[in-house]
Amino acid sequence: MQKLIYVCDDEENIRELIRSYLLRESYRVETFENGEELLKAFSIKEPDMMVLDIMLSGISGLDICRELRKTSEVPIILVSARDDTFDKVLGLELGCDDYIAKPFSPRELVARIKTIFRRVREPDPSEEATEPKTRDIHIKDITIKCSERVVYEGGTPLDFTMKEYDLFVFLASNKNMVFNRDQLLTAVWGQDFFGDSRSVDDLVKRIRKKLAGVDSELRITTVWGYGYKISI
Repeated sequence: MQKLIYVCDDEENIRELIRSYLLRESYRVETFENGEELLKAFSIKEPDMMVLDIMLSGISGLDICRELRKTSEVPIILVSARDDTFDKVLGLELGCDDYIAKPFSPRELVARIKTIFRRVREPDPSEEATEPKTRDIHIKDITIKCSERVVYEGGTPLDFTMKEYDLFVFLASNKNMVFNRDQLLTAVWGQDFFGDSRSVDDLVKRIRKKLAGVDSELRITTVWGYGYKISI
């Protein structure tokens, strides 16, 4: 079945350029000029992927990403006219799957879309029955309810984003093991991710801040010159 991709950009020439390349690859494509139109369409039918400009008029691409991640894990590629590290890290932290700066090659965008679709697959029911991530994880004063994808300190839920949660669970599931940044990038974003290691550093910084904010006993330890671990 053909994959459906929503493309939202306030520049018509960009929308049509992306649309033409995706149609050549036999994807179904719907285009939108602003975030309001996109969210209305999304409420009716969820696509298989979204290509979303950050700097939209009205509601921004980052705000759309933040809103959708409350209820959906649809893959999102953010597009920006600024090759800005802050925008990139914030977008990834909010749960987008990739980020590409304008001007970009449409062929590169198509390659990234194909890469994400290769990473995303329907779960195998036989795997679900034995998947260890459905069990709760308890470390010191922290409980991770994997079935809910929620982290608790005592009985207080912590406001982790999707990527913060994914990184934290990976480290917590492999406590006392040290992982370098490339390993953590692969664990959180997948082997074919195009980003850089600063995304990991930013996620760790945000997780540490949230743990410190509730005076948690748990710490993510820096192993200088290598990477990070959770020690017990």
